[in-house]
Amino acid sequence: MMKELHTNTVVIGGGPAGYSAAFRLSDLGIDTVLIEKNNVLGGVCLHNGCIPSKYLLHIANVIEEAKRLKEFGIKIDIKKINFFKMMLEKNKIINKLNNGLEHSSKHKKVSILYGSASFESDNSIIIDNCKNDNSIYTRVFFKHAVISSGSSPILIPNIPYTNPRVWDSTDALNFLNLPKKMLIIGSGVIGMEIASIYSSFGSEIDVVERSKVFFSTLDNDISNIFKNSFSSRFRLLLGTTITKISETNDGLLVSLTGLKNFNRKILYDVVLVAAGRKANIESLKLENVSIDVDTFGHIKVDDKLCTNIKNIYAIGDVVGNPMLAHKGSYQGKLVAEIIFGKNVFYDPKVIPYIIYSIPEVAWVGTLEMDAIKNDIDYKVSKFPWSFSGRSCASRNKLGLTKLIFDKSSNRIIGGAVIGVGASEILGEISLAIEMCCDAEDISLTMHAHPTLYETISITSEIFQDKCIDI
Repeated sequence: MMKELHTNTVVIGGGPAGYSAAFRLSDLGIDTVLIEKNNVLGGVCLHNGCIPSKYLLHIANVIEEAKRLKEFGIKIDIKKINFFKMMLEKNKIINKLNNGLEHSSKHKKVSILYGSASFESDNSIIIDNCKNDNSIYTRVFFKHAVISSGSSPILIPNIPYTNPRVWDSTDALNFLNLPKKMLIIGSGVIGMEIASIYSSFGSEIDVVERSKVFFSTLDNDISNIFKNSFSSRFRLLLGTTITKISETNDGLLVSLTGLKNFNRKILYDVVLVAAGRKANIESLKLENVSIDVDTFGHIKVDDKLCTNIKNIYAIGDVVGNPMLAHKGSYQGKLVAEIIFGKNVFYDPKVIPYIIYSIPEVAWVGTLEMDAIKNDIDYKVSKFPWSFSGRSCASRNKLGLTKLIFDKSSNRIIGGAVIGVGASEILGEISLAIEMCCDAEDISLTMHAHPTLYETISITSEIFQDKCIDI
């Protein structure tokens, strides 16, 4: 017999978007059921993405720091790194954060059902293999539904995925043995972060990218600094395609064709596929409720995050790019208030983007290429970190702070930072854009010295032709 359950709102997916929506709905007094297909909350971000990758990147940064200090006798013997203990600690961190989510769900009285959800109608969902009560199916009746089922890696053709030497990002964050030679397919955010980790640990890395342009979403000056920064640590093959992968006893023999008559067969211990992600919608049976999907497989929503079905909403990765945890969390809290009845809209002025690589790259708002494209009368101001006291003292002189101003109003409209800790520095730029600050607002705000974030103030002073630091 099928068990039946009635609730005001059902949320499908327990990642950052889903649990944020469910917790906020509960705070607003709305009866909520959260459905998660895995046995734990947190989604890819907590278990196989943001958190584990930042843990490993932290260790990689420590290794890189030691390399810069080796002339003083400070060094790390990479060969003695205990990867087993490293992974145990990573799992402890994940479990601690997951336990926090479980505790929050109980405290907020959010009902969690573990199983795979699919739409039966615009007011009912079927949960397959519901693990809570060992029933095969559970039917949930709802007034509102929020789809936050996340995304998964894109599979590209002619890749022997059944071979254990072919990895996705999840495999790359759960290794026990370090590959000597590794090929990464895709030079996006995931590819660059994994390349930073493994190259620091001592693997020889090649990154292959079909596009002839590296990070076309970044201004050339930033992307060139980025590209030059890792040229000594791993190799980037732009405009290159894989024509064949042959499985051998010694590894994967990869045939590569690229620019300037580049034709090679190279043997790799591991091939990592990091060619992007796709929305998880296949198992939802959206056809049963006729929800509109675009040509890329993303669910269409309006500025209230509502689909074409008036009581069904979608948030996070399933609505398309940017597929970022903080975007999903932001949308989750917002959609809860929309369902509650508040007259609010999803219309962020800026969304921060970060590559947590070595060095970090972060940007937000209107970049120079956007200003040119949109015919904005703009002015660029830059401050190289080689003139920063904190950067020099930390022996991390590679870096740049770049701000974009609207010339007619002197308001800041965008910015980019490359260097150690860029992800933390970006916050002030984001807030300044949201608050419509002009250059003087920034420079008249006293910044602590010596810090890296004071480079934002100095860059605004450069714009006003009153800088004394360069």
